Parts: sequence; C-alpha cells; structure tokens
Amino acid sequence: MKKHIYYIILLFFLQGVIHNMGHPVTPAFVRSLLIEDYMFGVFFAAMSLGLMIGGPIWGIQSDRGRRALLAASGLIIYSMGQILFAYAHVSYLMVIFRFIAGFGAVSSITIFTAELIRLSDIKNRAKHLAFAAAASTLGASIGYYLGGFLNQNGLFISLFKTNVYEHIFLIQAILNASFAILVLFLIHNEKASLESAPKTHFIQGLKSITKIDTSLLIFMISLVFMTLGAINLSKYIDVYFDELGYSPSDLGTYVFATGIVSLLSSIFIVPLFAKMKKQLLVIGITHIIASVIVFYVFRGINFLLLMYTVYMVYVIIKAIYTPLEQNYISRYAKENQYGSIMGLRQFFVSLGMVVGPLLGGFIYNIKPLFLFDFSAASFLVGVFLLIFVYLLEKKQMKA
Repeated sequence: MKKHIYYIILLFFLQGVIHNMGHPVTPAFVRSLLIEDYMFGVFFAAMSLGLMIGGPIWGIQSDRGRRALLAASGLIIYSMGQILFAYAHVSYLMVIFRFIAGFGAVSSITIFTAELIRLSDIKNRAKHLAFAAAASTLGASIGYYLGGFLNQNGLFISLFKTNVYEHIFLIQAILNASFAILVLFLIHNEKASLESAPKTHFIQGLKSITKIDTSLLIFMISLVFMTLGAINLSKYIDVYFDELGYSPSDLGTYVFATGIVSLLSSIFIVPLFAKMKKQLLVIGITHIIASVIVFYVFRGINFLLLMYTVYMVYVIIKAIYTPLEQNYISRYAKENQYGSIMGLRQFFVSLGMVVGPLLGGFIYNIKPLFLFDFSAASFLVGVFLLIFVYLLEKKQMKA
C-alpha cells in the first residue's frame, strides 16, 4: 500500500509539471492574437467550468471502478483540448476548447486525490495530502520554468521552433498523452475492493452527494471564497508580471522559487499543523494574515523584492491550507465514496475558479490593485464563514 501512495504522489508531481507548461506563455500568446486582456480571464473561467462540471461526474464514476482508465481517458481529452485551443485562433472557439480541456483535466485531479485518501490511514492522511500538494506545486513550478525556458532557449527554438507559442502547447499535449499511458500502469488495481463496494447508478450517486451536512456545506462555500482569492492572485500575477515588462522566463523562475518554498513548507511545516486539533482556527488565522500580506505587497515600492520575501509567507499559508481543507472534507466521506466527496469538493473549488477570473478580468482592467484587494477581501469573507462552521460544530458536540 505504501508503494502505491508513493506512486500517486509521483503522479501529482508529473501532472504538475506537464499541466503548467503552457501557463507562462498564455498571456503573451493571447496578446499576440490581438485578443483583449479580459479574455484571459474568460478562457481560464471556461476551463474552470469544465473542472466544475467534470469533478462530480468523474468522481462518482471512479467510485464504481476502472479508476486508471477513467483518469487516462480524461487526460487524453485534456490533450485534445489544449491542441485545439492553441490552433483555433478564434476567441469563441478557444473558449469552447478551454472548457473541454478543463473537463478532461479534472478526471486525474479528482481520482488521484480520492485514491490517496482511500489508501491512507486517518492518522497519516493529512501528511500524505500535504506531500501530494507539495509534489504538485513543485511540479507546477518546474512546469512554469520549463515553459518559459523552452520559449526562449536558442537550442529548442532551432530544433522545435518553441518561440512559436502554439508549439509549446503541442509539446505539452504530447507529454500529457504519454503521462496518460503511465497512469494506466501506476494507479492501483482496485478490483478486489470494488467487489464489496455498493454499485450505485450515476444519478443516484449525484443525488447522494447533494445531501450533505450543513457545516460541511458552509465550509464548502468558504472554500469557494478562499479559492476565488487564491486563483485571482495566481493567474493575474502572470498577467501583472507581463504588464510590468518581465519576461516569461522571469515569471517561470519566480514560480519555480514558490514551488521550492511550498515543498519545504509541506515537508517541515504542514505536518506540525496537521497534528493540531483546532484546524478550523488555524485556517482562519492564517487567512487573516494572508489578506494583510496581499494588501501590503501590491502597494509596495520594490515589487519583485516583496514577491520574493513577504509574499512567500502567503505561499507557505497556501501550502498549509490545501491539505487541511482536504483532510477536513474527507472526514465526511463514506467508505468507497471518496471519489464522490472529492468530486463535490472539486465542484466548489472550480466554482471559485470560474467566478474569480470572470470578475477578476473586469476588475483588473479597471485597475490591477483593485483585483488584488478583491482577493484579500475574499479571504476575509471565507474566514467569516468559517466562524459559522465552528459554531455549528460546537452546537452539534453539545447536542
């Protein structure tokens, strides 16, 4: 079982690398097509909508078996969506293909997480989720760096013409298809466990995940606001770097640095927080700190220095949050329904990812600072909702 946990963490890492190769060139690619900046947010929102719709569907289906095949199928769909997005050159078609890419990508995101939870005992679950999050973040950082590097490196430009943005997406899609084949070999064969698992119809599974505890529902809504704030920071920092005149390579190097910080945080800091009993309190306090950091950094004079110093505290907070919220949500999952509950979680995460960039694109066009303030305010709304979760849990304990 331990071996399979390591395999899944490896898959998170490789997925992080491959799925983020296109990100550092996307803002420049969109601008090269003379498409308005706000469409960057629309494209991301379209992909997030695919994640939102696909999450519960892939999750419920994975609880019925054939997890490896489902994950690989979704990855192939993602590759197709990325290629079509790169070569469409028409904004409304690009929106459609971005949706398709998101729908495919969420299969592996949901299934890997559910499988990791299923294989982990309760005591080590948060730690394993932290390692997976760290592997994913480190992979994403390497992917960002690799995408920027390929776009500007003379050798790769001469061999593969990687200065053409479309070629970066094509390379990404080919690597992702190869990754899908690897998934077929590394995901644990779950036939034995499925024999005793209740096989429900898809519609029944969809109905069952809507009947959730009130405190979990409010926590999920809080997750929407936390995600909304975090995703706007993540995606519009890309655009902001480009606007300030930094190159894709500069952006890739910075994101690589955040990956190292996140990795070290997940290995050395997150396990300490995972042992704490009052994890809701930890999430609340850290996000109040995060909002203060965001309010301060984007008003600072030396932007790049602040991003490499003060903002790294936010990166640590983000590394702490993800495994804690996943661990909290997993406590509400029934046996053999980890895919369904993680699919439901992905629905709420993706809702924040849809609404965030759509609002963010228009707010950013008014003034970039307003967008970053909006992210900080979103964190505070999420903390406010966590207070209700805490009060409900306290009430249930007394009952």
